[in-house]
Amino acid sequence: MAALNKKSVDDINVKGKRVLVRCDFNVPLQDGKITDENRIVAALPTIKKLIADGGKVILCSHLGKPKGEPKPELSLAPVAVRLAELLGQEVKFAADPEVVGPNAKAAVEAMNDGDVVLLENTRYRAEETKNGEAFSKELASLCDVFVNDAFGTAHRAHCSNVGVTQYVDTAVVGYLMQKEIDFLGNAVENPERPFVAILGGSKVSSKISVINNLLEKVDTLIIGGGMCYTFTKAQGGNVGNSLLEEDYLQYALDMVKKAEEKGVKLLLPVDSIAADSFSNDAETKVVAQGEIPDGWMGLDIGPETAKMYADAVTSAKTVVWNGPMGCFEMPKFAEGTKAVAEALANTDAVTIIGGGDSAAAVNQLGYGDKMTHISTGGGASLEFLEGKELPGVAAANDK
Repeated sequence: MAALNKKSVDDINVKGKRVLVRCDFNVPLQDGKITDENRIVAALPTIKKLIADGGKVILCSHLGKPKGEPKPELSLAPVAVRLAELLGQEVKFAADPEVVGPNAKAAVEAMNDGDVVLLENTRYRAEETKNGEAFSKELASLCDVFVNDAFGTAHRAHCSNVGVTQYVDTAVVGYLMQKEIDFLGNAVENPERPFVAILGGSKVSSKISVINNLLEKVDTLIIGGGMCYTFTKAQGGNVGNSLLEEDYLQYALDMVKKAEEKGVKLLLPVDSIAADSFSNDAETKVVAQGEIPDGWMGLDIGPETAKMYADAVTSAKTVVWNGPMGCFEMPKFAEGTKAVAEALANTDAVTIIGGGDSAAAVNQLGYGDKMTHISTGGGASLEFLEGKELPGVAAANDK
């Protein structure tokens, strides 16, 4: 995958044009109230730029999983209200259960330059997730230009991010997407070295292609989280009741060998925080990594390991982190994740956090503003790290 050069909103002028923007407004709702508006706020720069250019800005997004039917509790109506407050101007909500219906068409027809319309949840339509041609054409019929700013769904080919691009002449990426491509895509392809990747999380199986791809690119690969016990067991250690994927023991050994052949430093834990049960009230002790007693389980990297991992980061120039080091939801087993987050906060390297749990951990620990880039998409960022082409990115016009 070569460096990605996609046209962005800065490469076009949308004055007087109808612009359909695919945003990620998939926000958590409780009793019709938005409980976390980060994704709405993150979309503002692109929307404001298009308004300032004098475009007619038509926004669309999915929300939750209505499974192809109108579910009132998953309507984007509350998002329209909040957006209007944040933008300081009216956002007309087109409440069509079929998304592109009479309300949407009339609203778009009546738009002046700089107006904003929000369409209903794109997943009210069953064809959306199947990338059906008819719905893609309907979406395209509303606009002259398409802007994709939804990285969270970039790894899926749906009507509202991929299908629609086949029926418009101009398809570009917004600022959020541009940032993800610059940092995640290009950092992995063309990093400033030393390049260190830190992988955690519970399963080796879900990170197979990531480990494989990163071993081709990095100088150092650090493994923590539940998946390290499969490596420990493969190398003959005792892991007690720790998380273990028996089917991946040989794979773990293959990866150790591949790292050796590639001259990549592969760091595995040397000690563990072992617990006698999976609970924050468990009795715990620090044990050598391969000496977890029967009936006990490793739930975090140990202090020696945390120090070793923190040291490995200090000399890095680029660091990518995906997946916590332990069960950080329980305070007793959050120390390893904390130590790594702190080390990243204190380095002057480019630090990139792949969405999902790692993003949550970094923000929860208060280090969010110390990171160069925190990805907005868990699944999408993983596929970038696997070296896969993301359909939502590929669909935008090249420069």
